[in-house]
Amino acid sequence: MSVPAARRGTTTVSDKAVRRIAERAAREALPGRPVTASRVSAAVHGRRADVALGVSLPYPLPVAETAREVRRHVSERTRELTGLDVSLRRISVDTLTGPSGTTAADGMPPLPTPSVSTSTPSSPTSSASAPRSEGGDRRAPRRRWSRRRVPTTAVLLMGTVSFGAVALDMIRVRITHRPAAAWRTGTLDWLTGHGPGDTEVVLAGGGLALLGLWLTVLAVTPGRRRLLTLTAPGTCLDAAADRSAVAASVRCAVADVPGIGPVDVRVRRRRVVVRAGLAFGDRDTAHDEVAAATRRVLGGWRPRHAPRVRIMVRTEPLWRPPRPEAEGPPPAPVTPAHTPGEEDEG
Repeated sequence: MSVPAARRGTTTVSDKAVRRIAERAAREALPGRPVTASRVSAAVHGRRADVALGVSLPYPLPVAETAREVRRHVSERTRELTGLDVSLRRISVDTLTGPSGTTAADGMPPLPTPSVSTSTPSSPTSSASAPRSEGGDRRAPRRRWSRRRVPTTAVLLMGTVSFGAVALDMIRVRITHRPAAAWRTGTLDWLTGHGPGDTEVVLAGGGLALLGLWLTVLAVTPGRRRLLTLTAPGTCLDAAADRSAVAASVRCAVADVPGIGPVDVRVRRRRVVVRAGLAFGDRDTAHDEVAAATRRVLGGWRPRHAPRVRIMVRTEPLWRPPRPEAEGPPPAPVTPAHTPGEEDEG
């Protein structure tokens, strides 16, 4: 006799199981290439599971396409093993690992594509309605906005404690018919006895005004200034790179220019400043090669706004100007010929 569907029971897949499956699926996403899942979170809501993933990808690989492949494999594999509708909301490429386990920031060659510390959140529900730029690419956001967890938590705690205390005291007064708490009556007495011109009131009002101004500034500014927004190909990929990673890749490329010694790179939101020391060679030629190397690496990163590049090449103390080729090598010393019949002076 068959059992009715209502009495067959249900199968529940826990968040921990989905997290373990997604982590294992990320490791096997690229056959023969090591992929490490560093941060995995999962939340199951009925028949749906939201997964967020942080990975380390092997170098050198095109990060945008590789991250998309990892996302596809993790979603399909986790959906196959759990039976849930898996949505990989966010995949973050934290680092690139070389053959010996080193990262790109530890002195690896310049990165040809967006890579180290690249955040790539993706959402299949929002990508369909996102505006597209020319060529079919999704238009990258202008700036990366911070969630402001600390200010939000602080304001929430202050409001919860203050208003909760007042509400509890009012409920206690109504239910138990007891007088109001001493702190509440004392506060009301103090407020009735002090006017707008009192020093305490002025100081308290100024502090609240500064707090409100600070919260307003936090609300209207992005906050995540260390991230540089990139233009990633495809409709399901938003990329942002840490500015230190971009500076490291530019520094590696400039250091490979012949004659260049110490290199200092500063990456701003709209400007990249490169200061290089020249140990030997022609200064103008080195300047052009440094500029070309910098623009080549920045073109690989594909920033949303092409930054202005400023190149400064200074000569080192031991630098000497190169000898013009037209002069040729210095003449060899001429030995006077011996004339017959002349005696050597001795």
